[in-house]
Amino acid sequence: ILLADDDAELTNMLAEYLGSEGLAVDTAHDGEAALAKAGSGEFDLMVLDVMMPKKNGFDVLRELRTHSLLPVLMLTARDEDVDSIIGLELGADDYLPKPCNPRVLVARIRAILRRAAAPVADADASVVLTLADLELHAGTRQVRRDGQPVVLTSTEYSVLEALLRAAGHVVSKAELSERALGRKLTRYDRSLDMHVSSLRRKLGALPGGGERIQTVRGVGYQYVRA
Repeated sequence: ILLADDDAELTNMLAEYLGSEGLAVDTAHDGEAALAKAGSGEFDLMVLDVMMPKKNGFDVLRELRTHSLLPVLMLTARDEDVDSIIGLELGADDYLPKPCNPRVLVARIRAILRRAAAPVADADASVVLTLADLELHAGTRQVRRDGQPVVLTSTEYSVLEALLRAAGHVVSKAELSERALGRKLTRYDRSLDMHVSSLRRKLGALPGGGERIQTVRGVGYQYVRA
């Protein structure tokens, strides 16, 4: 785990706690160092604070996403909902407000790592879900539209897979959160909304021009069967 935060006391405390949970941790205390280390290919996940010198967390994530899908958990200011929204829009896998409970941080990290590793049962390894122009390959966790690859984060993939497996039916936000994010839905959590928004942007419209993922107000989302 790469822990990027300019608060040395906090990073030392979190690194010690994560280490006690069996996670190997390296740290970075400014945005430039975080970006350089994140691009090394040595890490499975980065915990990234928004406010850092040299480059802030948003700039780090923006540049990282031009060449890497390394899972990123953003740490945002407690009272700044806009920070979490911006982070998710830029491709963060999840976020936590600071100060955060270390136990919650570990739970979120493990959930993201499970999604990224995505062990696929042998029976499902060859499954290809196909709807109209879209193909989802369960074994390789690859998505293609009109034969062309669509680059998704591990979280976006998990959300899309859950929706495709229930295509034509509404999936409640509560169920989608547990199946795709690995946690119970909490009040005011915008994560699912932002991941669905990102999927809509990356996948585009259906061949006939309709919307792929419909919002069923007050309930959840439905992937449309064309």
